[in-house]
Amino acid sequence: MDTLAQLRTGKLDGVKRLDLSCGLTAFPPEIYRLADTLEILNLSGNALSTLPDDLPRLHKLRVIFCSDNRFTEVPEVLGRCPHLTMMGFKANRINHFSAAAIPPRLRWLILTDNQLEELPGELGKCANLQKLMLAGNRLQRLPETLVACQRLELLRIAANRFEALPGWLLTLPRLAWLAYSGNPFSDAHEVAAVSGQDIPCINWHELALQQQLGEGASGVIHQAEWRRDDDSVSAVAVKLFKGALTSDGRPASEKAACLAAGTHPGLVGAEGKISQHPAGTAGLVMPLIDAGFKNLAGPPSLESCTRDIYPLEQRFSLAVVLRIAHGIASAVARLHARGILHGDLYAHNILWNEQGDALLGDFGAASFMPQDAASASALQRIEVRAFASLLEELLERCDAPEEQLSALWSLQHRCGNTRVTGRPLFAEIESILARMR
Repeated sequence: MDTLAQLRTGKLDGVKRLDLSCGLTAFPPEIYRLADTLEILNLSGNALSTLPDDLPRLHKLRVIFCSDNRFTEVPEVLGRCPHLTMMGFKANRINHFSAAAIPPRLRWLILTDNQLEELPGELGKCANLQKLMLAGNRLQRLPETLVACQRLELLRIAANRFEALPGWLLTLPRLAWLAYSGNPFSDAHEVAAVSGQDIPCINWHELALQQQLGEGASGVIHQAEWRRDDDSVSAVAVKLFKGALTSDGRPASEKAACLAAGTHPGLVGAEGKISQHPAGTAGLVMPLIDAGFKNLAGPPSLESCTRDIYPLEQRFSLAVVLRIAHGIASAVARLHARGILHGDLYAHNILWNEQGDALLGDFGAASFMPQDAASASALQRIEVRAFASLLEELLERCDAPEEQLSALWSLQHRCGNTRVTGRPLFAEIESILARMR
């Protein structure tokens, strides 16, 4: 983290990125000394409520983060920053978003955990918009003008006040990652999906936490020993949820989806839910994954926006590509058959080993699908678009001759069809890939 002292003494002159989190209540004018180089400005974790009218002096600014501050509106000055493509205002107090605040090149907008009740219709003019993150607001509708955002790929509207999904939303040609749990219309589907299920409750006192294995937006995962009533002991992973809201939705919905998914060889499932935690913390007990598994890729960068980042040297054999693709298709087919939309079908949420065994995890963006067949089918085909991206990434890194990949590329093109109804469902995808292996 940078400091004001470094900025004032010139030690940061020439930097392209500046990170300041030091209790700021006003925008430091010293930042303007970086006007000719600064591209990324991170002012998250301060006490700011305004930005200066002359902010466009930072004429190379592409990205601004102002999360965890005290803004009550999206500053209109941002609309006059010609090169700004990404804005992050998570966890403020924003209740007003003027059309004047929209920069012309907007690509990625984060307004998670605010108090917005409506969005400006002018967002539909953002031809470059790819990522729109709105979870945890008070929205009851989306502007119909967003149908013009033909490049929109990721949308988060969980934990709002929607009574229904807009029909036009299901026709967007590139939408691939959608999360909408925690709305009035979806809560009923969630309750129906988990009611009547015999979900094991695991007493907290039967668990002995060990080292931390990882931490995500929704919780912390530890390795643990589970000592059952019969004194048998097994190694497990324990996920303890840490808040009421993430960028994707509510941890309660994540827990419900993970439990409703049941067991499948391609899913990181759950043994049961934790009961009698002394602080009332919600949690899951999950199988401990073999150490030979690793993340298939890293999450998107600021530059890639919606596409995962793979190691430069990463290559796959055709056999491994087929094994990964078939395993994940089978896992998602299982979820869809149970009425669950994963919502975040990405390589960075997949664990794999060198043999090509693959496990899909992280249900943080999962939503339960409505009962009517038409809507459910359209939602499933949105997730097929995400699978098209995954398959494309694998094929681009496959060492097999082109002629051996033609059938897989043909399937990838079908899955990525910009006409949503032209995409196959996962049951068909799984069947095709099984015949190729």
